[in-house]
Amino acid sequence: MPATQGDRTFALAVVSVSAILFACAVPFAGVPLTPVPAFVASYQSALAINDLITAVLLFSQFAISRSRGMLLLASGYLFTAAAAIVHALSFPGLFAPGGVLGPGTQTTVWLYMIWHGGFPLVVIIYALLKTRDERTKMRGSISGAIITSIIAVAAAVAAFTWVVTVKHDLLPILLSGGHYTPAMLAVVSTVWCLSLAALIALLLRRPQSVLDIWLMVVMSAWLFDIALSAILNVARFDVGFYLGRIYGLCAASFVLAVLLIDNVGLQAKLARLLGVVRREAASEKDRRAERDSLFSAVVESSNDAIITQRLDGTITGWNGAAQRLFGFAATEAVGQGIDIIVPPERRDEVRDILGRAGRGEHVEHFETSRVDRDGRAIDVSLSISPIRSASGQIIGVSKTAHDITERKRTQQALNQEAEERRRIFESSNDLILVSDSMGNLIQVSPSVRDILGYEPSEMVGHNAIAFIHPDDLEHTRKEMRLGRRGRSKRNFETRYVSKDGKAVALNWTGTWSEPVRRHFFIGRDLTEKQAADAQLRHAQKMDAVGQLTGGVAHDFNNILTVITGTIGILEEAVAGQPQLVAVTKLIDEAAERGANLTRHLLAFARKQPLKPLEIDINALVLETAKLLQPTLGEHIEITPLLAEDAWTALVDPNQLTTAILNLAINARDAMPDGGKLALETSNVVLDESYAGMHSEVTPGHYVMIAVSDTGAGIPAALLDRVFEPFFTTKEVGRGTGLGLSMVFGFVKQTGGHVKIYSEEGHGTSVKLYLPRATGLQQTDAEAQVAADLQGGSETVLVVEDDALVRRYVITQIESLGYTTLEAANASDALRIIDDAPIDLLFTDVIMPGAMNGRQLIDEALKRRPELKTLYTSGYTENAIVHHGRLDSGVLLLAKPYRKSELAKMIRLALAS
Repeated sequence: MPATQGDRTFALAVVSVSAILFACAVPFAGVPLTPVPAFVASYQSALAINDLITAVLLFSQFAISRSRGMLLLASGYLFTAAAAIVHALSFPGLFAPGGVLGPGTQTTVWLYMIWHGGFPLVVIIYALLKTRDERTKMRGSISGAIITSIIAVAAAVAAFTWVVTVKHDLLPILLSGGHYTPAMLAVVSTVWCLSLAALIALLLRRPQSVLDIWLMVVMSAWLFDIALSAILNVARFDVGFYLGRIYGLCAASFVLAVLLIDNVGLQAKLARLLGVVRREAASEKDRRAERDSLFSAVVESSNDAIITQRLDGTITGWNGAAQRLFGFAATEAVGQGIDIIVPPERRDEVRDILGRAGRGEHVEHFETSRVDRDGRAIDVSLSISPIRSASGQIIGVSKTAHDITERKRTQQALNQEAEERRRIFESSNDLILVSDSMGNLIQVSPSVRDILGYEPSEMVGHNAIAFIHPDDLEHTRKEMRLGRRGRSKRNFETRYVSKDGKAVALNWTGTWSEPVRRHFFIGRDLTEKQAADAQLRHAQKMDAVGQLTGGVAHDFNNILTVITGTIGILEEAVAGQPQLVAVTKLIDEAAERGANLTRHLLAFARKQPLKPLEIDINALVLETAKLLQPTLGEHIEITPLLAEDAWTALVDPNQLTTAILNLAINARDAMPDGGKLALETSNVVLDESYAGMHSEVTPGHYVMIAVSDTGAGIPAALLDRVFEPFFTTKEVGRGTGLGLSMVFGFVKQTGGHVKIYSEEGHGTSVKLYLPRATGLQQTDAEAQVAADLQGGSETVLVVEDDALVRRYVITQIESLGYTTLEAANASDALRIIDDAPIDLLFTDVIMPGAMNGRQLIDEALKRRPELKTLYTSGYTENAIVHHGRLDSGVLLLAKPYRKSELAKMIRLALAS
């Protein structure tokens, strides 16, 4: 126990009295007295008994505390008891004139020194073990540790005894002629210092227990003992000799007295506690009788069926609720097996539950079914506990059965309704939001990933203000206020800002629920509708402009017909007047330019007369390339990249040549400092999916001619206008703005399709899709390729900044069996790559933002070296490599592509 101030005061008083007596005895320490050997025998016997009892009590303390220090201290007291006995046996004149055990002249004095030096060492180690004992307790067998300690003490005492008896001649002489030698003074001083060190170690031990305090008293008495009987006295049987032994006996008694007092106190406490326990037992017996009576009443009045049974399943108790629930009276049920209310298919379950209860387990709220007397199934919730006898043996089980038939029926209906709503919520293509009255989002449907690019978790918990376009914020607040004021259903449009910063228009249907105080909104993405409307408006505008320009060109042609028809007459009339001849030539040249202009306008209006022939496209491109070199100049490098198996096309060769020339001249103007021009041909199938994205396209087989340059490119904001008549990005006077419009009109009039890809600072690629001369039918080989589409189950990350193209690609890839993830830019893609397992990265080459497709793949491969990659681009593959944006051997799928090409390239990329 921790020492109190009272313990310290009392111990200090004992030490003070001992010190005063010591000071009084010091002057007389060397006074000789009559030798009384019986005193030594009595002293040693009392000392051995005291130390032995103390050791036993300390061993019992160790059995409780498992303290290593306590075990060591008990061993120290056992050592002093054994040393006292050996010292008495070897003392001359007690049991034999020269002592027993065959001692020499120095045996007794050396035993005294070992005895008085060994115990302080034990106390010092005890004090040092304090901190370690507080952290860890000794493990293992208590009795084994005590027996080991006893054996160790016996072995140590036997070893010391053997040394000081058999080998005593090897030891220095400490006592000669009954007086101390210098060696004696050195040894005894060392022993005394060890006792002082033990006292200091105990003094520094914190916190101090009662035992620590009285051990300090013991060591103080030990110091007085050694000083009087071995330092200050002169010989045996003088005043110091006798008083030192008395101090030693007192020292042996201090700790014993404390332990005995502590035990007497504990016995008194136990006696008092026993009286309290007896009184409480009597009171508990009365309470138990009352409780049993009350318990019986509670069991009988319970609304739940309470049944008790033996471990073999025999019913021993059956309350009124059990009778009401199962239909059996108590007289009918008690003594029967529990199987009377258990369906046959559930009887193994009952045996399992009884087995678990027999092992002491408690079963709580176990839902199962039982049957009543008429065989009707009843859903019940069971709570089962083992019943123990007074000795603790499990003799049966107690079972409480609660009828949950109606609850389960209701819960099943609720679960079905909740599942239906969850499925609608998770599978909805529209965006579903639930918010509180302040606009804080509580639920967000998974469709938000496709519509706004956010994960639902990124929006839940935030206010909708953070996602609504600032210009539509007040309008949205007004709609929410209207809902809370009773307008149950509203329809309105609001723009939200997607994760990549784009405005997304949504048509909302909203309602307010007063009972739960929640707003419920369903938002339909208007992006595709708006894009389709814009495409339709653009087509209508182009048609309207075509009608206008066609009409103007027709009338202008009529005027030019008159001018060109009369210019010859005028030229003949003024043949002899050189000045007028020159004017006539100017008029003729102007008329010719006007005719060219009308031809361009008629081409855009798709009203020019065409002479379509079945043309070898490769041959035509090669002939055109020869014409281009002197036109474009030496600073432009022209590279024909022709497909060996290019189909023939049904097209007007003169108009096609003119179209290629116009595109090449535009490319030259975009490369004033020189560059590269690629002329490429290939066979392309534009399928139903691609036609669905471009309403003016007819599905079928086309021959593609791509004219690609490495010039300045066209700003994205101007791409939609490049085919309009008279629109040009060139400086004033450097172009009419009819070149691309003529190409557009010619291709459309031919029944083809034209697509332009351009990135500012990278270049432009214009692709002309001309109808295949043999029509739309597939060859047998092509049909076989389409039939042998090979898909897979891997995960593909699609990175495409155009939302419509991204959805088209994802639909195609998922139809092949793959799992898809999507990202609108490189930063979103890298986050997905870090968080989700993917097998293939399928990315556009040119993308807005800090990283393009090439840089995205470089960074992705640093993080995931095993990742497979595939590029796609509006540029043709050869043009991209030619521009230096991809390394040789890198896989690229050129847009547009059919499903079979997509399937083939994905498998090729995954296998690479």
